[in-house]
Amino acid sequence: MILSNISVPLLGLVDTAVIGHLSSAYYLAGIALGSGSIAILFWLASFLRMSTTGVIAQAFGAKDFVRVKQLLLSSLFLSLIFSVTLIALSPVLMSSIEALSGTSPQVMLQANSYFSIRIMSAPAALSNLVLLGLMLGMHYGKGPFYLVLFTNIVNIVLDVVFVVVLDFGVAGAAWASVIADYSALVLAVCLVKKLFARHGVSWGGSLPSKESIAGLLTLNRDIFIRSLLLQLCFSFMTFYGARLGETILAANAVLLNFLMLVSFALDGIAYAAEAKVGAAKGEGDVQQLHLWVKVSVWWGSIFAIGYCVFFAIFGSAIIGLLTNIPDVINTAKLYLPWLIVLPIIAMACFLFDGVFVGLTRAKEMRNSMFIALMVGFFVPFYLTMEWGNHGLWFAMSCFMATRGLTLVYRYKKIFDQGALLQ
Repeated sequence: MILSNISVPLLGLVDTAVIGHLSSAYYLAGIALGSGSIAILFWLASFLRMSTTGVIAQAFGAKDFVRVKQLLLSSLFLSLIFSVTLIALSPVLMSSIEALSGTSPQVMLQANSYFSIRIMSAPAALSNLVLLGLMLGMHYGKGPFYLVLFTNIVNIVLDVVFVVVLDFGVAGAAWASVIADYSALVLAVCLVKKLFARHGVSWGGSLPSKESIAGLLTLNRDIFIRSLLLQLCFSFMTFYGARLGETILAANAVLLNFLMLVSFALDGIAYAAEAKVGAAKGEGDVQQLHLWVKVSVWWGSIFAIGYCVFFAIFGSAIIGLLTNIPDVINTAKLYLPWLIVLPIIAMACFLFDGVFVGLTRAKEMRNSMFIALMVGFFVPFYLTMEWGNHGLWFAMSCFMATRGLTLVYRYKKIFDQGALLQ
């Protein structure tokens, strides 16, 4: 899971590097705004992956494969409804992005080009989230690795062909991602069919049950609100950065790749925690559940410290690889220290998100995110607005720290009450 998740930000690095070496900063700023907006929408749909992993891990731990199939079909149904809604609302979403960002016409033209193409991959991208959640919940770690690696290889190759060779610009990067998503969906279906066959589960003879859909909607409601609050924070980061100028927007786009590298690596451990914690809850084994939490924290700490050291040594060189625009390089280096310390600050929030997904305790995740956004992000930002972009990164650091602290506190309280299996 760590390997598969580390490969995800590599794609973002290639996108940024390919566009970052075009003639002007507005190309990089445009793809930052367009791809950032798409990422917000697709990450908002992460409730599909989270809820699927949690409930299927518990059903898998209980050896209830009939329920596993019902939950999968219900989650796929919800993903289709959500993706069609996103496509239908895309013109309104793009108008809102333009109004909120207040950026230059050149940047907005590139952002609109990317967004209008990339949104068409929503059905495949969201279905892939569900199938990924199924594989995680059933402890099929190789499946997500194959899926994510395949997606990124296809995307990277097409990025180079469409942008560098054929000179399609930002639109080429968008089409590369669309083709990669639909190609990945074909592979994901094949992997899940193989996984089901291994456990003697057939595809046919079932439709999504009303009970499964209703149960997932209840769980998804709180995870959706949690994801919405998270994306509100990242949206504010993107749109406020756009108001500070296209150079700041482009520099933040480069630096956010560092954060993505951290988040996906730590999420690799968190995903494993989701599956192990969920299965232990399904088996009714409290000691095993708590053991997986401690193991996850141990490995998360090791990786977080490693990232701090790595960014301190190689951060400037990585920025130079991602763009050759002098103003963007110098600006990104100015704010690099925030990214050097962020891995250790953010470690707990990533890992305990995974723990609470495995416990299917979405309400706690929602409440933690609300406190982190209002108290951990907006209050620090309001107090440091005069710092400009430094204030923005300070607020992001406080936000990550508050998320982690509130989740750790809540887990300890549930553990002390002996309520982990409830």
